[in-house]
Amino acid sequence: MRYIVSACLMGAKCKYNGGSNACKELSAYLKEHTFRCVCPEVLGGLPVPRACVEIQNGCFINTDHEDVSDAFLAGAHSATEIALQFQTDAAILQSRSPSCGVHTVYSGNFDGRLIAGNGIFAQKLIEHKIPVYDVQEFISEMQGERKNK
Repeated sequence: MRYIVSACLMGAKCKYNGGSNACKELSAYLKEHTFRCVCPEVLGGLPVPRACVEIQNGCFINTDHEDVSDAFLAGAHSATEIALQFQTDAAILQSRSPSCGVHTVYSGNFDGRLIAGNGIFAQKLIEHKIPVYDVQEFISEMQGERKNK
């Protein structure tokens, strides 16, 4: 299997606040697999750190009330091209992100509430028929497989 992975999950400090979402379980699993890390937001030219962004009416708006949609769209396009060139079998992505969120993203009101939907990068991968997994969903499946062996 060839995986594309949200870079923050592997410890890259590319999160909006300058941190990461390092996941030890995922890192351990991927040591035995082929993978490539991407951060669509950084690929789109956004700095680290940066203002928090949520999706509002199809636009990517940050807490400074700036529309950063062009950067999100460019980054999602670049990351998708990387995934296609890499011949990705599946993607493991960061939960709730406006780029990488799978199944749920923040509401767009900066109120901490989640709504159904995908981040722009996750959606582009789905359109290209690449399976996408939220990192927590992937870890749960991975742990379930180990128990069944």
